Amino acid sequence: MTMSFARNLKCRECGRDYPLDPIHVCEFCFGPLEVFYDYEAMGRAVTRDHIERGPPTMWRYAELLPCNPETAVDIGTGLTPLVRARNLGRLLGLDRLYIKNDCQNPTWSFKDRVVSVATSVAREFEFDTLACASTGNLANSVAAHAARAGMKARVFIPADLEQGKIIGSAIYSPTLVAVDGGYDEVNRLCSEVSDKYPWAFVNINMRPYYAEGSKTLGYEVCEQLGWRAPDHCIVPLASGSLYTKIYKGIKELSWLGLVDWRATRMSGAQAEGCSPIAEAWNRRSFLIKPQKPNTIAKSLAIGNPADGYYALKTMADTNGAAATVTDEEVVEGIQLLAETEGIFAETAGGVVISGLRRLVEDGHVRGDEVVVAFITGAGLKTQEAVLPAIQPPLTIRATLDSFEEALEERDGVLPAARGA
Repeated sequence: MTMSFARNLKCRECGRDYPLDPIHVCEFCFGPLEVFYDYEAMGRAVTRDHIERGPPTMWRYAELLPCNPETAVDIGTGLTPLVRARNLGRLLGLDRLYIKNDCQNPTWSFKDRVVSVATSVAREFEFDTLACASTGNLANSVAAHAARAGMKARVFIPADLEQGKIIGSAIYSPTLVAVDGGYDEVNRLCSEVSDKYPWAFVNINMRPYYAEGSKTLGYEVCEQLGWRAPDHCIVPLASGSLYTKIYKGIKELSWLGLVDWRATRMSGAQAEGCSPIAEAWNRRSFLIKPQKPNTIAKSLAIGNPADGYYALKTMADTNGAAATVTDEEVVEGIQLLAETEGIFAETAGGVVISGLRRLVEDGHVRGDEVVVAFITGAGLKTQEAVLPAIQPPLTIRATLDSFEEALEERDGVLPAARGA
């Protein structure tokens, strides 16, 4: 089986090597496994020109991923816009703020990146069923990729998930399983299911490969900045995997000589109602205390984050910081991004924007830094969160007088008429 430049799996704790198999835990110390590459060979093969001549998707970085690019399951993910956020930047006092808008992936979230890689590897391992434990976005993506790959899909979600995310999975006709409990209960159940059934659980037995897909966000940002690393990244924190892999992607480009090393700082944001990583950071501890989630930011509601320790290590190593925001601030962040930059984000995006504002106020983000805020999902997935806060339409009769009466009542004054 061709696996790009991937050499083996390696335990992140004890360093033991494992073959490139569908496994995710070290049998000696129970540490998580991660893909290890032949960077020397990769460096000889991968150039800026080679990447730039690639397809306009995440698969332009195929040689940096752990699967055979010739059999990749590609639904058009990646190379999403990096938007210069001048309006929002002025409000926050940031001269060079960018928004990485991953709302524009095929199922409207960054999860298409990780699932594209996981599905490609699962097919190489000859699995016929793709599965996941999900807070919603992953369920959408797994269902879509399984359909494209001709695989069966078994998708496990919390029963109280937002309707938009349930429909966004069901449309692809997976076996959709709504579990009475939060994500941590769903994940525990899926661990039992994965032990019994020979399925490719993208975030369990396929997790080492799946997680590598998030690196492409780091690759794209560097390429879109003109082959330079950002000074500061602001990333939503859930399991901690996205946060650490974006940083890994930036480091890899530096190791390969494709960008100059700039000691990128990594900061993260969580909702107060589920903030185990930020809470540990504020205690100045690497010990995660699991929490029971209670927040509208359901896509980030992981009370016992698998990669929380590694996220904290990255935060410390890069001189980053963590911010928490209330549910009210989550909605404010969604509105602020929409009103200033025309981007409608889901609740995770509201966490990032309000978290960024908090980090600026606390002096953790400097005005002269090249700052990239990662928006990972589209707002139509979580309409319920903002519905109470948005202004209802003017309801009028089809007459000019009725329109002007309603407009004056709302605005307090009529605008100047033409020719006045």
